Amino acid sequence: MSKRIEDYLGNEAETLLNHTCKTIDKNDLYLPGGDYIDRVFSETDRSPAVQRSFQQMLDHGRLGGTGYLSILPVDQGVEHSASASFAANPRYFDPKNIVELAIEGGCNAVASTAGVLASVSRKYAHKIPFLVKLNHNELLSLPAIHDQNMFASVEQAFDMGAIAVGATIYFGAQESRRQIMEVSEAFARAHELGMVTVLWAYTRNSAFKHDGVDYHTSADLTGQANHLAVTIGADIVKQKQATNNGGFRDIGFGQTDDRVYSELTTDNPIDLTRYQLVNCYMGRFGLINSGGAATGKDDLAEAVRTAVINKRAGGMGLILGRKCFKKPLDEGIELLNAVQDVYLNDQVTIA
Repeated sequence: MSKRIEDYLGNEAETLLNHTCKTIDKNDLYLPGGDYIDRVFSETDRSPAVQRSFQQMLDHGRLGGTGYLSILPVDQGVEHSASASFAANPRYFDPKNIVELAIEGGCNAVASTAGVLASVSRKYAHKIPFLVKLNHNELLSLPAIHDQNMFASVEQAFDMGAIAVGATIYFGAQESRRQIMEVSEAFARAHELGMVTVLWAYTRNSAFKHDGVDYHTSADLTGQANHLAVTIGADIVKQKQATNNGGFRDIGFGQTDDRVYSELTTDNPIDLTRYQLVNCYMGRFGLINSGGAATGKDDLAEAVRTAVINKRAGGMGLILGRKCFKKPLDEGIELLNAVQDVYLNDQVTIA
């Protein structure tokens, strides 16, 4: 085992690196690998053009040929405001530098807004796969409105040379049913054009904070969000890594089963993340976890920890942005490479 990975994990190294999952056996999962498209994805109704686009993503960057994905997302200029996102590192107001970070960092793809990617598409669309985020939550409204609205069309993404589109749904929110219909239609159109679809399958509802506990990253709630994501045609599900469990049961809504908590999960974060993956049709569609917010000096260790949990759970990779572009270029590249090294390390096995 790489001592560097162990050092980043600190006192969790033993728990995370040597855990054996006894809930859902790894042999029952559809796992990433160099043959993922032939072995798993080719059984779907996706066209040869979609399969080709997906293979193009999987073949690019430092993780090319492994079946794993390292994606740089920088859509925060809309989601969190440009000033909040780029004041710490003004060079990223220029979309060129966003794409260059993804290229220099060895990523499989770069995900951003239609505006960012369109502004440099003729220079870069043939150099790294583009993933256009179609909808966003803008925060210029007062009072703030938390909703995802379409900012661009699938056709715009296709015309700029993108091979994938992404969208967010706030499952559980009052607006979620409209978002589900919009995204389902967009993903169907993207598949017609031969594009890969990625869903940010987030939960959002003030009632998901109950008795002082935040269940927005509960394994059972995020697992169901994942299940809905693949139901509407997501080829890849992007989810926040589970940090707790019992949202359905403790809040007292929806429907669940006691075996979810007694047999299908434990308190180990690998088992919680595996339950997220199980809801992606046992891994037929890949689960990538988000790298989380930039917190400062612990960003690198936090990112490596997230990658170890995702890989050992059976996930397909990480989508990591804020921890990278708020740092100098060399530090951002170092962080991306450290995450990729987890997926390249054969000693970090499936639990």
